[in-house]
Amino acid sequence: MSPVTGPPVLPMMAALGEMPSGSGWSYEMKWDGIRVIAEVDDGVCRLWSRNSRDVSGGYPELIGLAEAPGLRLPAVLDGEIVTLDEKGAPSFGLLQRRMHVRDPRQLRHLITQVPVSVRLFDVLRFDGKWLLEATYDDRRGLLDSLEIGDPFWETPPAYGDGEAALDLSASTGLEGVVAKRRKSRYLPGRRSADWIKVKPVKTRDVILCGWHPGEGNRAGKIGSFYCGAYSEPGGDLVLIGKVGSGLDFATLDMLSAELAGLEIGRPPFDPATIPTSDRRRAHWLDPALVAEVTYSGWAADARLRHPVWRGLRLDIDPDSVLVDRD
Repeated sequence: MSPVTGPPVLPMMAALGEMPSGSGWSYEMKWDGIRVIAEVDDGVCRLWSRNSRDVSGGYPELIGLAEAPGLRLPAVLDGEIVTLDEKGAPSFGLLQRRMHVRDPRQLRHLITQVPVSVRLFDVLRFDGKWLLEATYDDRRGLLDSLEIGDPFWETPPAYGDGEAALDLSASTGLEGVVAKRRKSRYLPGRRSADWIKVKPVKTRDVILCGWHPGEGNRAGKIGSFYCGAYSEPGGDLVLIGKVGSGLDFATLDMLSAELAGLEIGRPPFDPATIPTSDRRRAHWLDPALVAEVTYSGWAADARLRHPVWRGLRLDIDPDSVLVDRD
């Protein structure tokens, strides 16, 4: 494999939308994990996050993909790293325990405590030939024919009935489906309506801009985070809400290490958008960290309704987090 210079291709992204109609679509489960591009050649597997970081060192059990039978090299695959809870459903909360760890001694313990696997749902290069111009149907047919199966990697099924797939997603604790146009090409680094995320629960990325001290049993700890997003690419950072629900003590302890060194002296957005009383107590952060929240919609004041914390997203660049009100 050539020296490490960056990912061979950026992942294609899905647009959020409604369930499409007609027969020209295929439906896959939406996995609650970390998107990766798997680059395999010369007995080596590299895993690249969607923000172009080599995360292979954090998931040593997955690099055996390089020896998977039937995978003719060089090959590039698209997939999602997940960890399952006791009910067998993907848990982004559990996966947080693996996302930050690279120390081999810690990993030896975590591999058994928080095992991961990768769900492979696209093949972009095979036997040295790029397949970006091939249709989804052709790429998916090739991937299915490889019969890649192992405790650490697998190709989950695709479905022809979108509503049935969405029902299955809900009953198995997944977060929705991705509808993929059967004739679509693979568009690296682009968000396209050829792939549509259909979710029973809304989720979105937010930028952590500061935190407000807690009260009661959270006294002396973080009570809630100020959440921001950019108005447009290269635009202003704006406040879109506060999130405190879903933050347990274990999460707060983990976040203290991530927040170290990020405090700044003033809000990273227009201070006039928050009450003066809040400004006096708030701790402001360099807008360098991204988190994911669930929410029920948008309020009249352009703030998120009922946001609930899901976890940090170290695989996402803050500059890509836009307001994008639905």
